[in-house]
Amino acid sequence: MKEVVIVAARRTAVGSFGGSLAGIPASDLGALVIKDILESTGVAPDQVDEVLLGQVLTAGVGQNPARQASIKAGLPDSVPAMTINKVCGSGLKAVHLATQAIRCGDAELILAGGQGEHVCVSPRIAQLA
Repeated sequence: MKEVVIVAARRTAVGSFGGSLAGIPASDLGALVIKDILESTGVAPDQVDEVLLGQVLTAGVGQNPARQASIKAGLPDSVPAMTINKVCGSGLKAVHLATQAIRCGDAELILAGGQGEHVCVSPRIAQLA
């Protein structure tokens, strides 16, 4: 099996409820992180085999937020992306799945992690009883 290494790690800003990041979609923040990692490592966008991003709150944000982030970051349409929704373990599960894919020889380079949706952007439902 192949050895797997983490080449770079980044963290998006953490905001407060109703704060300055309240209206920014998670996919925009994810795209900023992806762009920064590609620039700092010198990896060309077409070298990425896949993007795996965890995101817990996905209601109302459109299909596959990981794909949205990868497209916004300038990755080619040919690079697949998958959003993992496993509540608090989504980002860690994305890294775990990336590790498995690389160890098994299914991929060479995967961008994996999590992008947090702001509670302010996600729809809320009130049950009236």
